[in-house]
Amino acid sequence: MSYQALYRVWRPQRFEDIAGQTAVTRTLKNALMQGKSSHAYLFTGPRGTGKTSAAKIFAKAINCPNQEDGEPCNHCHTCLAITEGRLNDVIEIDAASNNGVEEIRDIRDKARYAPTQAEYKVYIIDEVHMLSTGAFNALLKTLEEPPEKVIFILATTEPHKIPLTIISRTQRFDFKRITYQDIITRMIYILNQEKIAYEEEALHIVARAANGGMRDALSLLDQIISYDSELVSFDHAVQVSGSLTEDMMLSFLSALSSNQAEEALQVLHGILEQGKEAGRFLEEMILFVRDLLVYKQTEGKGMQDVDRLTERFREFSHAVEAEFLYRAVETFSKTQTEMRFSTQPDVYLEVLAVKLSRLPAEEKSKKRSAEVNQEQPTELIRLEKEVSKLKNELASVLDSLKNGTITVEGLEETTVKRQPPQRQAPTSFRADLGRAQQIMRDATKPALVALQESWTDILDDLSITQRAVLRQAEPVAANEDASILAFEYDILCQKATEDMELQVALDASIQKMIKRPGEVVCVTVEQWASLRRQYVADLKAGKIQPKQAETNNEIKAATNDLPEPPPFDDYISGSDEEEREEAQQEEIVEQAISIFGEENVTIINE
Repeated sequence: MSYQALYRVWRPQRFEDIAGQTAVTRTLKNALMQGKSSHAYLFTGPRGTGKTSAAKIFAKAINCPNQEDGEPCNHCHTCLAITEGRLNDVIEIDAASNNGVEEIRDIRDKARYAPTQAEYKVYIIDEVHMLSTGAFNALLKTLEEPPEKVIFILATTEPHKIPLTIISRTQRFDFKRITYQDIITRMIYILNQEKIAYEEEALHIVARAANGGMRDALSLLDQIISYDSELVSFDHAVQVSGSLTEDMMLSFLSALSSNQAEEALQVLHGILEQGKEAGRFLEEMILFVRDLLVYKQTEGKGMQDVDRLTERFREFSHAVEAEFLYRAVETFSKTQTEMRFSTQPDVYLEVLAVKLSRLPAEEKSKKRSAEVNQEQPTELIRLEKEVSKLKNELASVLDSLKNGTITVEGLEETTVKRQPPQRQAPTSFRADLGRAQQIMRDATKPALVALQESWTDILDDLSITQRAVLRQAEPVAANEDASILAFEYDILCQKATEDMELQVALDASIQKMIKRPGEVVCVTVEQWASLRRQYVADLKAGKIQPKQAETNNEIKAATNDLPEPPPFDDYISGSDEEEREEAQQEEIVEQAISIFGEENVTIINE
């Protein structure tokens, strides 16, 4: 007798021989034992999961005179005839090549005749989804009102292509993919029966390559036996199947996870040079990463064959980040789809290696940007818009000043004409002026200089939101216990005063940078000008009593230590009204020169 493939020799002949389909086989056996068989069945599921075998076993069992517990005897004339395919009442049809209306009409006509050799006439239509629309319509009436003693068994791998009108007239059984362990158990049984030695690791390679199909597993096992009939070894299984070893996959993933693009490409080229096919490479990498992820997240409890895992597998699973594994599965799957119709699949794999090895750094950069963006609250955005608006208004004022408010005639005399300074509307914010006056009485230049020199570092120590509020403020007075900040805009001054979190952070930052208490009183520029003017007046009038140790020079120094007020204001300190007016004019001339340049300004003395 000529040689037969393993999957044909070891095709299941009883329901109990069908691996991994307990729910289906038990239901069919019970229906046979209770005499409740249907007139039409639909068997669906992936290839190589036992659909056609179950259909033939059912045909034998329902016609077997020696049926026992729903199983055929496989010894009677009827069972042997069905097994050998020579019983006229069991007709197996391939719908892929007999999908026309005429073929189905022929079946319909012959189904009206009673069985001649068995009790039931059984039609097994394989790949039924290949029938044309007209063929389905021709079959529909027969399924709806079938002749007596006729059973239809429809088998398909694509049930979604079958009209619902057909499905609703059948009992549907879904065959699932055969589990990894069930495939291995079946192969061990067959190899023991064939008296062929094997290495268990080789069977794991075959089971993984079969992807849930018993027929695929047995076909691959048949190839390995043909390669070496003495022993089914691990090396032979890898060579014949084109599978990847665990070391290959771990080396590739290790290089990717550590951002070593060059090393990852070297490993990839080594794998491809051994003749590994690109599509198969991606399939195995997806399954392997899945195993890593499941083991990492469940500590092996979600895996059936955890005992076979190597120590290197366990160590890498613990060390690698779950985020990397998620990205790897997503990238592998996307590349698998993209290269389906490509003539250069190796290029896709090289791009994948470079891309996946660069992803962690790019993700970290994006994450940092996202965190910065999340720190920008609505209030900060509003403040930034207001500051921008005020800057535009200030630029407009300076442009109008430059375009004709100052005229120059001759070198000996000057008349400087200017518009009254643009002042902001009086602020509604009320600062703690009493506390500010107390700070000014004890203010010293060293304390102020120390704060000003460290001000940039103090701001950098705060959050982005807090820095934005304090950008338009500057220290104007300080003593050993507290300091005063002057704000250009009253809304920022008010926010800084009312924001207790900012006050606490600023206090801590000042103490950290200059090693002294960080109490701060916030005032606007106008309020600071008024405070300074009042302070100078009180000091000269003797209302402020200096300490005994202070000299007149120290009093003067304390007065001068306070920062000069903004230009164009009328609170310049002086001995009398005349000095104040003279100082004001000098300030105006200096401002004009700074704006227009000395060569464009003529001073006229009136």
